[in-house]
Amino acid sequence: MKLSVLDQSPIIVGHSAAQALAETIALARRVEALGYARYWLAEHHAIAALADPCPEILLARLGAETKTIRIGTGGVLLPYYSAFKVAEVFRMLEALYPGRIDLGIGRAPGGDAKTARAVGGGRFPDADNFPQQVWELAHHLDGTLPHGHADHGVRLQPEGSTAPEIWLLGSSDYSGLLAAQLGLRFAFAHFINAQGGDAVMRAYKQRFQAGRDAQSHTLLCCFVVCAPTDDEAERRAKVVDFRRVEMAYNRDTPVPTLEQALARSYTERELEYISTQRARLVHGNPARCKDQLLALADQYSADELMIITITGSYETRLESYELLAEAFAT
Repeated sequence: MKLSVLDQSPIIVGHSAAQALAETIALARRVEALGYARYWLAEHHAIAALADPCPEILLARLGAETKTIRIGTGGVLLPYYSAFKVAEVFRMLEALYPGRIDLGIGRAPGGDAKTARAVGGGRFPDADNFPQQVWELAHHLDGTLPHGHADHGVRLQPEGSTAPEIWLLGSSDYSGLLAAQLGLRFAFAHFINAQGGDAVMRAYKQRFQAGRDAQSHTLLCCFVVCAPTDDEAERRAKVVDFRRVEMAYNRDTPVPTLEQALARSYTERELEYISTQRARLVHGNPARCKDQLLALADQYSADELMIITITGSYETRLESYELLAEAFAT
């Protein structure tokens, strides 16, 4: 089972955005050495806890800092942009790092409505055109736009013999069914929605029509906090609880430290909310995390697993990935 990383470049209290980005670069180098297969960056806008609104720029740096691991986006928020321009950007990345680039595509706004309008140049991104954008993007990358299309014959550069893998990302059935229809790879965000994703993955595989990819291929992305012991993992998971309560209140705050999370008290209603959100989290000692992840992979018929980990320090985040790599190596 391949393991990969989704990194949102978290900003922990007491650290700057620049430090968070430096930690992303350091983590990418480390997990490559540990044998992780892919390293994806997420696009978010105007969120105090997350440092990366421009994953395509940071990817260029990651490519230079690594040698073998596939690097990509999880994902580019396509409704904001022209399909042609996104294809150009990822053709450039593919030319720089051939055979290593993944283009993960999302349709969510990645921020609040006011920010979304600003990112869209005064226009709120319209996801109604998303299927057409994805179709055009794939054909731009491959130089296969049909005769009669307005952009047929437009030269997309840099040209090359390889092209990025395209993944549609989703936390509902929408992107899964679209990926099946267009013959693309599909990644499901269990860390966003822990309910019903197994049915979405099965429907994708059942309805898959050969297209850009000849066969279906799935990836399941899970939030994981792995620690030397179950008790320590439970302590570190308090940071996740704190963060999710803050998000529920629409409070725009950085990721808390473990000390802040342990010191926080909650109302009965908040504790009930935390309990409902724990289904989105895998946590425990290495053996327990491995067992839970393999069970989820089996339940979801996932071909690969991707891990997102955010804790109260960059050191414990790194340790979580190290412990998982060791567990899956045995």
